[in-house]
Amino acid sequence: MLKQHTVRNWMNDLVVFVDGNQTVTEALSLMRRRYINSVMVRKTDENSDYGIVTTRDICDKIVASGVNPKETLIKNIMSSPVVTVKQNSSIEDCALLMKEKHIHHLPVINDHGEVVGMISASDFLLVAEAMGNNFEERSLS
Repeated sequence: MLKQHTVRNWMNDLVVFVDGNQTVTEALSLMRRRYINSVMVRKTDENSDYGIVTTRDICDKIVASGVNPKETLIKNIMSSPVVTVKQNSSIEDCALLMKEKHIHHLPVINDHGEVVGMISASDFLLVAEAMGNNFEERSLS
């Protein structure tokens, strides 16, 4: 039953992009204002792959390392290339990929390789709740 539910059904289609040359402070401000836990880093001539910065990166690479976020560029702490999942992948395969790669945020791509959404570990709270209700209702009433 889980195989019939695709990532497209559960992803968040709001993806926030930043430039690699922005400071971590600028990205942090954006993340706080938007109540999000990750930002995608745009492709550039010098970096032909997308990048990602998550709250975990902020914790590990800024706070725990004592690095000044105002003096640090996003490109210096981003993960790139990113692990992605296709929007028509099953939600089960997506969860297995996240488990295998030890990641909590997974950009969702279309058939052209463009990022069209984001799925995160917290989205699986809704998936698990729906599983318990045999997918009869997806809302948190």
